[in-house]
Amino acid sequence: MSSNPTGAEERIEAARRQPGGDPYEILIVDGDAASLESLELALGSGYHIHTAKQAVEGLEILDRAEIALIVADEALRAMTGIDFLERARESRPLAIRMLLTRDAESGSLSRAANEALVYRWIAKPWVPAALQLSVKRALEAYELASENIQLAVELGVQCEQLRAENTDLRRELEQKYALDRIIGTSPAMERVFDLIEKVAKTDSSVLITGEPGTGKGVIARAIHYASARNANRFTAQNCAALPDTLLESELFGHKSGAFTGAQADKPGLFEVTDGGTAFLSEVGETHSGMQVRLLRVLESGEIRPLGSSETRVVDVRIIASTSRDLFADVGEGRFREDLYYRLRVVEIGLPPLRERKTDVPLLASHFLEAACREAKREVKGFAHDAMDCLVRYAWPGNVRELENEIGRAVAVSGGAGRIEVEMLSEPVRSRSATGSGSASDGVRLSEAVDDLKRKLILDAIAETGSKTAASERLGIPRQSLQKMMKRLDLRS
Repeated sequence: MSSNPTGAEERIEAARRQPGGDPYEILIVDGDAASLESLELALGSGYHIHTAKQAVEGLEILDRAEIALIVADEALRAMTGIDFLERARESRPLAIRMLLTRDAESGSLSRAANEALVYRWIAKPWVPAALQLSVKRALEAYELASENIQLAVELGVQCEQLRAENTDLRRELEQKYALDRIIGTSPAMERVFDLIEKVAKTDSSVLITGEPGTGKGVIARAIHYASARNANRFTAQNCAALPDTLLESELFGHKSGAFTGAQADKPGLFEVTDGGTAFLSEVGETHSGMQVRLLRVLESGEIRPLGSSETRVVDVRIIASTSRDLFADVGEGRFREDLYYRLRVVEIGLPPLRERKTDVPLLASHFLEAACREAKREVKGFAHDAMDCLVRYAWPGNVRELENEIGRAVAVSGGAGRIEVEMLSEPVRSRSATGSGSASDGVRLSEAVDDLKRKLILDAIAETGSKTAASERLGIPRQSLQKMMKRLDLRS
C-alpha cells in the first residue's frame, strides 16, 4: 500500500457535476477497515463517500442512495466482488463499476468484464493519483451516459409529440378534403360526388379532366382521404412545371453524379409515396420518354432512378389530371394511347363553374368566411346586386377565380358590413352587366339566393340550437325568420 494514501502533493481534482449540482455519490465495499479508510481519504472531500464492509450492507446502501460509482474489493466474505457487482448492476444499472484486485492477471477478471461489465480494475497496492484519475474518468463517463439517456428520453418525447402532430394534421386534412366539405349542390356536382365515393373504394387509376381552376387537385385529395390508403402519403407534382430531366428526377429519383448538380442520391416521388397516392397534374404536358416510364409504373410498379441500373417495385396509386383533350392528343400522336387508357380506368369530368351557377352563392359564402378569418375582418355577407354580379359572371377561371375575387373584395372592403357591388373587380361588374348571365345560363338569381338563405339558416340553427338564437346570429327578428323558413319550405 502506498506510504502516502492521501496523495496530497499530486492530488487529481475531483469530477464535478453541472454548476450547482450535488457531489457525486460513491460506494466503496471492502472487508478491510484500513483499506476502506485509505480509499476514503484518497478520494477526499470532493465526493459523497459511502462505505461498507460487507456485500449485504453495500446492497442496502444501493437501495437508498443515488450511487454513481461502485468500488468493490474482489475478495469479499459473503460473496465475491464480481458477484456483488453483478447484483449491484440489477439495482443501479447506470452506476460505473470498478474492481479492486491483488492479481491483475487473474482469469476471473475476464468474467468481471463480460458479466459484471466492470469499467476498470485497480491493482492493490494502488497509487492515489492513479486511483483519483480513474475515479474522475469513470464519473465523467457516468455523466456522459446520463446525458445521453436524458437526450434519448427528450428525443423520445419529441418523437411522440411529432407523431401526435402528424396524426392531428392527417385528421385535419381528412376533414378538410372530406366529401361533405366539398361545396356543390348542382346536379353536375352530385354526379361527381357519387363517382368519387365509388372509385375511392378501389385502387383504380383515375383521370380527372376539366378546365383550369375547376378543383381537380381538391378532388384528387378527396379520393385519397376517402380511400384505404389515407394513412399513407399523398404527394403531388405538376408535370408542366419542370423541364424533362428535372421532372424525371422528381418522379423517379436519381443517383449521385447522374447529371450536373446531382451531388447525392435522392429518392423520387414514387419511392417516398410507396403505399400512398401520387397525383400527377397536367399529365398531358409530359414528353414521350416520360410517358413510357409512367406506363411502366402503371403496368408493373417498377421504377428506376436516373443514373441507376437497378429497379425496385412500389405500390402507388396514380391519380392524374389534365386540362387538355387527351383523346384528341392521342389521335394526333402527341400522347400514347396505351398510357391514356391506363390512366383513364375511371374518368371524372369536372364541370366549369358557368355550368353550375347554383353553386356560386354557396361557394362565395364559403370563400367569404375563409377570407375573413385570414384577414381578421368581419364581413357579414353580400349585397343583393353584388351577388347578382357574381352569379351572372361567366367565371372563365372557374372556382379558383371566384376564390380570388372574394379574397380581393374582403381586402378592399375595409371591414365593411357586407360586400357591395363597387367592391368587386371591374371585369366581374362589367361582364356580368353585358348579359353573360341570361336565361340561357339555366339558373335564376332568386333561386341561387334562396339556396344560400337555406344554408345560412340551417347552419345558424345547427350551431345555436334554437330559432331564437339563430335569428340573433343572422341579425333578423325571430318572426321574420319564421316567415322566411316557411317560404323556403324549412318548416320541419
